Amino acid sequence: MGRNENTCDCNVVHEESIEHVKKEIASEDELAKMTKLYKVFGDSTRLNILAALNCHEMCVCDLAVLMNMTKSATSHQLRILRENNLVRFEKVGKHSYYSLADEHVRDILDIALDHVNE
Repeated sequence: MGRNENTCDCNVVHEESIEHVKKEIASEDELAKMTKLYKVFGDSTRLNILAALNCHEMCVCDLAVLMNMTKSATSHQLRILRENNLVRFEKVGKHSYYSLADEHVRDILDIALDHVNE
């Protein structure tokens, strides 16, 4: 069998490294919340909506046209994004205008785009 260069051939346990990571790594609760957040980002429709809102605040009607979706389907996706604190909305008359919730969301989108374009 050929040697796999991606595996470690040693049998030494680096206790200092393990202890350091145990102290610094996110808690199980934080990791579960991060997993949920990445699942929301993992849907291409929601990511498309976030990318659009990263460019400009939009109402549901305009987002529906842009996404080639019904207003109902668009609203459903926006509800999921709202529940996960990724977007916020403001009601103006009959219109609901959506924007990114905060700069953290914008940063996540910008960093991801930078990464895939490396």
